[in-house]
Amino acid sequence: MPQDLFIYNTLTRNKEKFEPLVPGHVGLYVCGPTVYGDPHLGHARPAVVYDVFVRLLRDMGYKVRYVRNITDVGHLESDSDTGEDKINRKARLEELEPMEVVQYYTIRYHQAMASLNTLPPSIEPRASGHITEQIAMIQQILEAGMAYEVNGSVYFDVERYNREHRYGVLSGRVLEDLQTSTRDLEGQEDKRSPFDFALWKKAAPEHIMRWPSPWSEGFPGWHLECSVMSSKYLGQVFDIHGGGMDLLFPHHECELAQNTVTRGKDSVRYWMHNNLITINGQKMGKSLGNFITLEELFSGKHPLLTQPFHPMTIRFFILQAHYRGPLDFSDNALVAASKGLKRLLKGHGIFKKIPVSDGVNASEMLQQTEQKIYRSLCDDLNTPVALASLFDLVTWIHTAADTNKPISPQDRDLIERIYERVVKGILGLKEDTDGDRLPLIEGLIDMILEFRKQARRDKNWTESDRIRDKLSELGVLIKDTKDSTEWEI
Repeated sequence: MPQDLFIYNTLTRNKEKFEPLVPGHVGLYVCGPTVYGDPHLGHARPAVVYDVFVRLLRDMGYKVRYVRNITDVGHLESDSDTGEDKINRKARLEELEPMEVVQYYTIRYHQAMASLNTLPPSIEPRASGHITEQIAMIQQILEAGMAYEVNGSVYFDVERYNREHRYGVLSGRVLEDLQTSTRDLEGQEDKRSPFDFALWKKAAPEHIMRWPSPWSEGFPGWHLECSVMSSKYLGQVFDIHGGGMDLLFPHHECELAQNTVTRGKDSVRYWMHNNLITINGQKMGKSLGNFITLEELFSGKHPLLTQPFHPMTIRFFILQAHYRGPLDFSDNALVAASKGLKRLLKGHGIFKKIPVSDGVNASEMLQQTEQKIYRSLCDDLNTPVALASLFDLVTWIHTAADTNKPISPQDRDLIERIYERVVKGILGLKEDTDGDRLPLIEGLIDMILEFRKQARRDKNWTESDRIRDKLSELGVLIKDTKDSTEWEI
């Protein structure tokens, strides 16, 4: 098994060997959702990607502290610090308390993530629970001369910061280019420059969510919360910060600037970013009419879908692409993913029926396949290459089953280990079935097939074909072999 893990570091633009700050331990912070609406396909990709990453780290023997936040305050409608707080607006329109909105959609998010078989984070802090710490960090930045207060609001001084450090080092943006391409301060007259960002906003009279501070009654800026919560739970310097590519600028760039002022430039050692999901080649968005929630995917109730898709199909679909590459959603792609997942999982059932013999030597090909799988996963989480190796294994299983060729106990243990540790463990893929009803369904089908077997013994081919055709209409496919009858839904 490969002992070294390599990950692509957005900060250095290089794939680097991962070396934890503390041997045997990993601190990982991932930006979570802003909870003002139902979780959608865009939420699923980072959740699945970093879930697999955590599972891999733990399989390698690391003790992982995985922190993923909930944003419940400060995320305005525009990244330029204009518009209304998204949760505040939802609460006002629906005549609810903001924390009612937060609680409802947080529960919905957790339910969807559980359906996708993602493990819960070690810690899941909320921005609203860390107002005191955010105020303290703002005071640090003010004392360092990197922020200014105007009319009760506090802004980060990007130009001043850029003179001593470099704003844009993470995203590759150049401040001079931003200055020429940024529009005038329309509706942002308090700012010295349009690319300055809010650390604290004075609340308008109609704003529901507000807290007292040395500057005004108001609320913290969106970028501040992650700097505060990552340092509180992972330390002033920690291993890995993850999130979607859409957060690279301005969110993570601003976060890095805040960290540099208060903690030093090396506060995060590796930055990881997953790419976005498009739908039929277009960026997913409500304004384009191609926005699709996870509940719609699971139920099939969306114009772009021809059928419901099991959460494991969504998970498998996400893992078919490298996390840093684009992923284009379509109904056809999900149908293909569903078939691929069934073939992978069915391989395990077929393998269990292959006879075992002590007189057979262990297959070198199987050992090489296992090594390829782990090598791929440790090479910047290359799940599509790992899946390709798994399908090589499935092909080997089918060949062994079709020829009724026995396998050695070592082969049996190796294949079982791959399915348990990789397919179910690291990739988190499980059977696409309703676990509670499965024993009943299996029992009924087996009972019906006993009637069919008796009809075949009696040479009542009409009755045998009638049972087969009726089961086929219900979605149960029958395959008669030399010694038995196999079926699948």
